[in-house]
Amino acid sequence: MNHEDVVLLDEERSRCEVWTRVMGYHRPVDDFNIGKKGEQAERVCFDENITCKNGVS
Repeated sequence: MNHEDVVLLDEERSRCEVWTRVMGYHRPVDDFNIGKKGEQAERVCFDENITCKNGVS
């Protein structure tokens, strides 16, 4: 089965809880204050391949 063949109705959906590690412990993103939510939105994923190609170690 191809993922494009799957149809999910709105009533079948459920909310996904997102957790992240902050200061050494895990907590849900929904519990963040407005400042921490802004910081979370500005984060970028580290890509070792891009970093190594740019000569940064």
